[in-house]
Amino acid sequence: MASHRRPKQPGRARVTVLTATAAAAVALTSQAANAAPSEKPSKDEVKSKVDKLYEEAEKATEKFNGAKEKQQKLEKQVDTLQDKVARGQDDLNELRSGLGSLASAQYRSGGIDPSLQLFLSSDPDNYLDKASALDQLSTKQAEALKKIQGKQRTLAQQRKEAADKLEDLATTRTELGKKKREVQGKLGEAQRLLNTLSAAERAALEKKEARASRDAERQAVGDQAVGGKQEAPKGAPKGSGRAASAYAAAQSKIGSPYVYGATGPSSFDCSGLTSWAYAQAGMNIPRTSQAQANYGTRIASQSDLRVGDLVIFYGDLHHVGFYAGNGQVLHAPRTGTVVRYESINNMPFQFGVRI
Repeated sequence: MASHRRPKQPGRARVTVLTATAAAAVALTSQAANAAPSEKPSKDEVKSKVDKLYEEAEKATEKFNGAKEKQQKLEKQVDTLQDKVARGQDDLNELRSGLGSLASAQYRSGGIDPSLQLFLSSDPDNYLDKASALDQLSTKQAEALKKIQGKQRTLAQQRKEAADKLEDLATTRTELGKKKREVQGKLGEAQRLLNTLSAAERAALEKKEARASRDAERQAVGDQAVGGKQEAPKGAPKGSGRAASAYAAAQSKIGSPYVYGATGPSSFDCSGLTSWAYAQAGMNIPRTSQAQANYGTRIASQSDLRVGDLVIFYGDLHHVGFYAGNGQVLHAPRTGTVVRYESINNMPFQFGVRI
């Protein structure tokens, strides 16, 4: 028999909760419908994010440079080892050929038991001379075998070393590709942010950046020029020898654009500029800022810096430039800028390096 009991009615408290929940949902829906779309980031916000991405790209760039330098060294080492293996194989083939000649001579000297040869010989004195020659051949044969065994061991070692270097080279090439993609990803993200700005806003940023370069230059050189060339900023003793020559070479590249991985002569990244400048002074220094940081004598205090000293920035040592005197640094700052003077206080100074 079917039940005709009336369904249980919800309690007053439950009705109140449901009503309040429904009202809140309606209010939220109404607010969402009437809310204005999220505001577009301002020009200054975009610039701040882009600058951060450029700094991250520079960090990745120095790692890319390190992997590239390692790859070049490994390629040279592999080439040298492969040349050694090829020459060693030629030597081994020559030794084997010599051993074959000795074996032929031994065969021609007689292939039967020596005591029987002496018994059958009609001229014992002549046979004894031949036996002496045969003994000498056996000694040479033993020496040749020892040389062959030694050469085989050396070749095996060189082949293993070459194989290990080739494996290391393959790993380094993979790392190089990853770092390149990381740099390109950061730069691409920065460009996408810049593309959200209007043409007028982008032009204003470019104008501001160009003005910053000019202002830094004027402050550094005191608006003075001699013979059409800019003077170094005042306020610090000049470096001597190669440091001075390297600094002068860097000065000649003021206005050249920053390009990641570039080492001149028309564009540079930060360590590309310093390594290129020293090469013009006849000295090869390491390629990356981290390696350059550990190359010369460290100068802890800014007050002890000389014009032409390298200056290292950031805790991970991913940026380098030349000290220019008067609290200024000459460097290739980042993507979107050019080689220029700038206040040393614009970045977290770590120490100087005197080469």
